[in-house]
Amino acid sequence: MFSNRHVIIALLVAPLLSIGAWFAVGQLVGEQPHLAEAGRDYPLIAKSNCRYDSGRCALTNGNLELEIDVQAQSSGWQLRLQASHPLEGAVVAIEEAGATAAPRAMHPDESSPQRWVLNLPALPTEGARLQLVAAAGGSRYFADTGSDFLQRFRTPGP
Repeated sequence: MFSNRHVIIALLVAPLLSIGAWFAVGQLVGEQPHLAEAGRDYPLIAKSNCRYDSGRCALTNGNLELEIDVQAQSSGWQLRLQASHPLEGAVVAIEEAGATAAPRAMHPDESSPQRWVLNLPALPTEGARLQLVAAAGGSRYFADTGSDFLQRFRTPGP
């Protein structure tokens, strides 16, 4: 079987053709990215670091990327949002034990229009969900993610 040169050439060429066909089909019938339209709502996808104790949560949709983290303050905690583009506004609600709190508006940081902050009296409890709506370019982007990435701040140090 391997003495036939046609079989050997077919074994070498077939994987290359299959990979090429996979890309070609993706280009022909795959979903093409498009620009966000003003006035429409778009979901943000939570990256994997939102699901484990990373200290940060990255959210993305196309070229808009948001990163959430917290910082200890003397009067509690500060929830910080860093955006890849300037935002027009951001609102956060924290759902704890099935009870949704009223949405609270974040405030722009003086240092950058891409950084937004919200002071919290206490850290969200384990199992709490963060619900975020951010406005950029006339569109609204929304996300609902867990607070597992904050676990390192909940447990006391050694």
